[in-house]
Amino acid sequence: TDPVEFQGKYYRIPKSVIGPKPVQKPHPPIHMAAYAPAAMRRVATEANGWFPVGIPLGGIGPMFEGIKGMAKDAGRDPSALELIVRANVELHNTPIQKDRVEFTGTLEQIAEDVTTARKLGAAEIVIDAQFSPGVETAKDIVARMEELWRVAKQA
Repeated sequence: TDPVEFQGKYYRIPKSVIGPKPVQKPHPPIHMAAYAPAAMRRVATEANGWFPVGIPLGGIGPMFEGIKGMAKDAGRDPSALELIVRANVELHNTPIQKDRVEFTGTLEQIAEDVTTARKLGAAEIVIDAQFSPGVETAKDIVARMEELWRVAKQA
């Protein structure tokens, strides 16, 4: 409830009004990035979904199945858990042939990775293109995102 105020040993919150309030009831979906077994159990028992970052797509499938198994063991419906993949994209003009990291390369290579993520059950893919070569300004990011959107929506 508003206003909120807190005075503790290590921090304080002055009298504040927090807004806007979440539309979702009772709260927005909570997706957790988790890699350690205990954290993955928390995803299975507490979260609305899993948000892996930096895990190769080949590892995401088995890990997500493990989380869903833990959810089932905890009495939750495993199909209710969402998978949201973060793609740290590096967009290049020429194909990467050797030692390519997923979500790097040409638009076509990245589209293949998007297709693979969708086949794994990804409900959403968060595309972060800020580290792509040639991306230095907000306009560059917008241009790259428009290119990626065009290809990703077809994948």
